[in-house]
Amino acid sequence: MSLIGKVFEEKKPLICYFMAGYPSVEKSFQTAAALIEAGADILEVGLPFSDPVADGPTIQVAHEKAVKDGITPVNVFQICSRIKDKYPDVPLILMTYYNPIFVMGEEKFCTLAKERGIDGFIVPDLPPEEAENFKNVANSKGLETIFLLAPTSHEKRIKIIGSMSDSFIYYVSLTGITGERETLPWEELEKKVKQIKKITGKKVAVGFGVSKKEHTEKLSQIADGIIVGSAVVKLQGREDFEGIKNLTKQLKEGMK
Repeated sequence: MSLIGKVFEEKKPLICYFMAGYPSVEKSFQTAAALIEAGADILEVGLPFSDPVADGPTIQVAHEKAVKDGITPVNVFQICSRIKDKYPDVPLILMTYYNPIFVMGEEKFCTLAKERGIDGFIVPDLPPEEAENFKNVANSKGLETIFLLAPTSHEKRIKIIGSMSDSFIYYVSLTGITGERETLPWEELEKKVKQIKKITGKKVAVGFGVSKKEHTEKLSQIADGIIVGSAVVKLQGREDFEGIKNLTKQLKEGMK
């Protein structure tokens, strides 16, 4: 069983996103350490990109700053390697747009990712209908692929995503871009997660809009895992590592 799959078998994980190289390489490593030490079960590592169309303002700022500072995929792999050396039991999922993979080449990208301790990929702009070769290359290296579903996803697409995702499916709780929200569409969310699980038989982790204990309290009754991003990146940009720890602890408390 993969490291990601093992964590999902043992618990409902809190998956925390941070931007590699933001606001500096060292500060991003400190962010990762703060998340893990406060209870994050899986890290989703953002790879800086110049045109992050799926991300909201907070994460866009992080992309822009890291790109401007010259953070490359190789730098991100080095950060991941350092995290894995210190925290070998924590899965790392690389969140990257497809262009950096295309430029480097799928084979080389996946080989380097595996060597640096990455366990899987989320590629939000790679349609599953066009992802078979990338999935095959990634899986051949022992890396997982995770795809996204949205509230508007129909049954046929749910089946396709289910066949292309490995340990879990990432369900986007809201249409639109990433970002913190005061509340989530609970009734629709519960109905959709049940539908996805019934059709695919896969674990479902919910992200987008999650930012407070009240969210994780409700989501832990619905989902198999919970993903938080913008709320972490906002604190990361302020270099507020105590704030990151406190947020993570609060979110975890809501999942008990």
